[in-house]
Amino acid sequence: MKRTAAALFLGAILALASCGSTGDEEGQGGVYAKFDGKLERGAVLRILENDTAVKQGYLKELLDGFNEKYKEYGILAVDANMDEYSDLENDGPYGYGPDILYQANDSLMKYVYGKHITPIPAERLECYSQVDQNAWEAYRSTVGGTTYTFGVPINIQTSLMYYREDLLPEDSDKNGNGTPDMFENWSELYRYSKQIHEENPSKFGYMKSLDDFYFASGYLFSYGGYIFGENGKDPSDIGLDKGEAYKGAKVLRQLASIMNESCIDNSITLNQYSKLAKGEYFATMTTPDVRSLFLDEMSIEYQKGGLTKEEAGKKAEENLKQIPVPKLPKSGDLNDVSGEMVSMKTMGGINGYAMSSYTQYPNAALAFIDYASSYEMVKRRHEILSIATCRADLASEGDDLSKTLFHQLSESKIEIMPSIRETAQIWTPAGTLCKDLANDPYRAAGDQKYVTDEAIRNKLAEVCKQIHEAIYALQ
Repeated sequence: MKRTAAALFLGAILALASCGSTGDEEGQGGVYAKFDGKLERGAVLRILENDTAVKQGYLKELLDGFNEKYKEYGILAVDANMDEYSDLENDGPYGYGPDILYQANDSLMKYVYGKHITPIPAERLECYSQVDQNAWEAYRSTVGGTTYTFGVPINIQTSLMYYREDLLPEDSDKNGNGTPDMFENWSELYRYSKQIHEENPSKFGYMKSLDDFYFASGYLFSYGGYIFGENGKDPSDIGLDKGEAYKGAKVLRQLASIMNESCIDNSITLNQYSKLAKGEYFATMTTPDVRSLFLDEMSIEYQKGGLTKEEAGKKAEENLKQIPVPKLPKSGDLNDVSGEMVSMKTMGGINGYAMSSYTQYPNAALAFIDYASSYEMVKRRHEILSIATCRADLASEGDDLSKTLFHQLSESKIEIMPSIRETAQIWTPAGTLCKDLANDPYRAAGDQKYVTDEAIRNKLAEVCKQIHEAIYALQ
């Protein structure tokens, strides 16, 4: 009788469990004992995915494919139908949490404290050898003197520039290097954005909600700032004010001045897709996995202009561009277009899957994670959501952007969010700082707070102190 794909997976897991296990597994007090390859018949797995994957239909395709593969075992994976940021710490013990969660590494790894997610025998998964080790590192934590893996990396999250190629002026690549002149560095983009708005007050160049520290942090990092010391593992060393980080804060304040007051809150984050599609914004910065949302809005606008749905979709694909972020002026002054430019660092994250410690079906859950992290499903995730994959095989087959981001990950050029519980304490103080900086150009001249470098340095030091106090108030 022909063996099914599910049986083949089961055999592989059992084989690895018996002959492929490391000595470490045996020395971990049987932590992997529950992963014995015995699929729990009749299991119902609740899967918590991100909202974009749900909206764009990827989750349905993933669930349908898995359920078909494991139907002979009566295993069913379903949408957990929860907010993507559901709190496993509070929900899980009462049976309300999902069995499997898909989130960024900092969101998932906070659950290591309290043992809300379970160590995963990552070496048994098909994806293990293909995923970059820097990605795996984001999901490793040492507990009781032993290092475990608590999640399975899927895609790289970092900042990219999005723009409309059909809105470029003629002769916009004078040096012929393939990058439009205004994206060579932030000073040129600053200048071009002012030009756009001066020529038409209803239109803007670069637009971005500046209250979001995930995106704003890169300006501080580029001038020597950091979150925690020892590569993100020492929360007692908070470095947002280190080096010349104040220059990054100055850049943020200057960028706010070419926008409008909507940059102070999340208004631009909410409207960026439609505004870019309508041509009211020329460019913005966000993560790789939301490309489809821009394409949907652009297609709608092109259809309004008389194109068929197919023609509009093709035109949107041709005109929406994603490129790495521009360089920054070493001086920290966006009016400086002729001085030395430095590469911009960006905060990044590794999105992936983790397994709830409260699941009743660890073997079925491991089978789901293996399926979801497989070559075929990560490829489909890329095709549907335009993610930047952590898999070397898929990255090598992808476009130039995919290759660039994978290279940046493997070369440690992306500042991965620290995978420790204390990371949760940075967002409110740092976000409040960004909002305050963005608001400064819109205050009356006599009321502006961050006109001098000293004022900015003092504020950064104050924020570091606030984060430190928030962290150690927990202990």
